[in-house]
Amino acid sequence: MSETRIEWRVDLPEEAATLRMAQKIAAELRPGDLVTLSGELGAGKTTFARAIIRALTRDPGLEVPSPTYTLLQTYDAADFRIVHADLYRVADIAELVELGWEDAAENAIVLVEWAEKAGEALAEDRLEVRLDMSPEDGRHLRLTGHGRLAPRLQRAMAIENLFEKAGFVDPRRDPMQGDASTRAYERVHSQQDGRKAILMIAPRRADGPPIRLGKSYSALAHLAESVHAFVAMAKALREQGYSAPVIHAADLDAGLLLVEDLGSGSMTDENGPIAERYALAVDLLAELHGRNLPTELPVDGILTHKLHRYDLEALTIETELLLDWYFPAFAKKTPNAGTRLSFVDGWVNALQAVLEGERTWTLRDYFSANFVWLPEREGLARVGLLDFQDCVIGHPAYDLVSLLQDARLDVPEALELQMLARYARARRARDPDFDMQAFTTAYAILGAQRASKILGIFVRLDRRDGKPAYLAYLPRVEGCLRRCLAHPALAKLKTWYDTHLPGFASAPTEPENDASEHPQGAAEESDGAGGGLRQAHEAAD
Repeated sequence: MSETRIEWRVDLPEEAATLRMAQKIAAELRPGDLVTLSGELGAGKTTFARAIIRALTRDPGLEVPSPTYTLLQTYDAADFRIVHADLYRVADIAELVELGWEDAAENAIVLVEWAEKAGEALAEDRLEVRLDMSPEDGRHLRLTGHGRLAPRLQRAMAIENLFEKAGFVDPRRDPMQGDASTRAYERVHSQQDGRKAILMIAPRRADGPPIRLGKSYSALAHLAESVHAFVAMAKALREQGYSAPVIHAADLDAGLLLVEDLGSGSMTDENGPIAERYALAVDLLAELHGRNLPTELPVDGILTHKLHRYDLEALTIETELLLDWYFPAFAKKTPNAGTRLSFVDGWVNALQAVLEGERTWTLRDYFSANFVWLPEREGLARVGLLDFQDCVIGHPAYDLVSLLQDARLDVPEALELQMLARYARARRARDPDFDMQAFTTAYAILGAQRASKILGIFVRLDRRDGKPAYLAYLPRVEGCLRRCLAHPALAKLKTWYDTHLPGFASAPTEPENDASEHPQGAAEESDGAGGGLRQAHEAAD
């Protein structure tokens, strides 16, 4: 098998260009990576390594001496260690062992000057940095990515081309806090003209193993597997008059987008949801749901994106995440075939009312964290939309329940009912035949479906992906599920949950804790979604 290898040549006419290039390389490095630096004496190996280390530690003034005499220097970044080595004076590979090389390099980013002295001790997966100095035109850089570093180097080249296409010259790049997905984001600031943008890094998602009917989970659930869906939906939403980001430049094959930076205005404050802003988000949904909307959307040129139906297959496979992850964590056992079958049968029956109801664009991630408040704009355009690539054609109640039963934010029940009534009045103003009772039934069903899915996802994020922070949200989601299950349309499913997950409002990782230790999840006892939705129905009238 031939080695995976990518090469990139860059001219660095002045010192500033060298430092900027080192910062770009630093943005692509991860713990466990090896970078080898070669070149004649005075070519700038230590200068380049120093710039990478300062970028990784986010300390531009960090003292980074040459390790020529110490041979090995270590630095601590936020979540990992950096090892800087110089093997020029190493005569025998055994010296590296005596220096504690293996322990220091484990799960660290390792930068090695004169790496050829290490011979076969170097990992095959590495980034080679070759620097040559010319008196006439400065440094010449040759980067060669081997193994798993090859695609990352290729992505760095693609990002550079994307910036060039959009006219962003040597922009400053600041990583943004990630979400639960595999996407990464950076805030980009052009140092030439001050323009801002968001770099979205979302390479095509590899299809998982087939789990049913020869299809993967993402195919069954109709999840976007490339940035094509984001581009198509952003354009479509803007054409409808809503505030979705403008796409400044795109590399669809590489999964890279440079999009409008809508800012950081929030729909919440220290007290929680801001009612007036939530009201506008509700009005946006009511208007959107009253429109005739296309199901096939242009991406660019001849490419199109077709919206899938949020069908029974997708809705049920999502609920089964509860069986696959939450159930074993809470019940301390795997559900048997009979338990699984009765669960799926219950959901198939309950979802019929939803599948037979009205259909519209279902953006699917419609909640406060995915909005930006834009006070300088007018009307519904003040609600900036950020996350919509998984849009499908589904029941309009799904996005409303996503907003009003937020998994990560307490939305007071009184505000939820007020917003439900507001939505119903807006829909009825457009269509006197709008059926509020059917809508609230679908709201409860989809609320329970969504809560069941999210319970599974949050436990999976902990158990599989090493992200335990999401467990803190379980009590809130469990409270939403209990309330929705109180609706008469879910009576049979409520029996299943009561039988197989009794007392499920306690967090599965801390079963000994009672609800008093989780005030966000200890919802006040009431007649649940059934009674609450009846109140909303009456308010709408």
